[in-house]
Amino acid sequence: MVTPTDPFAVIYVTLAIIIGTLGAVVYSLRILVLVERRIARIDVNIERMTMRVAREERQIEKEEKDIEKRINVGKARKTSSRAKSKPVKKKTKKKTTTRKTKKRR
Repeated sequence: MVTPTDPFAVIYVTLAIIIGTLGAVVYSLRILVLVERRIARIDVNIERMTMRVAREERQIEKEEKDIEKRINVGKARKTSSRAKSKPVKKKTKKKTTTRKTKKRR
């Protein structure tokens, strides 16, 4: 025990403060490492989810292209199988002349 009359009392108190501070620094570093590991795990999980979503997105795009091809092929068959008819000529109206235009001629 340290008594107030002990000449080394100040040294013991200072040493206890230094050891306590070192213990707090070590504990803080331990917590920091644990948090860093947790963040790394979260990052890995986010990367996995992103890869899974990207894979599903590519699959959906592929299926969408296949569906569009089927739709376009179906339209092309229907239009090519019909017999083409001659284009219909538009009837033009005869020009009517008014009295004023007749007088000028």
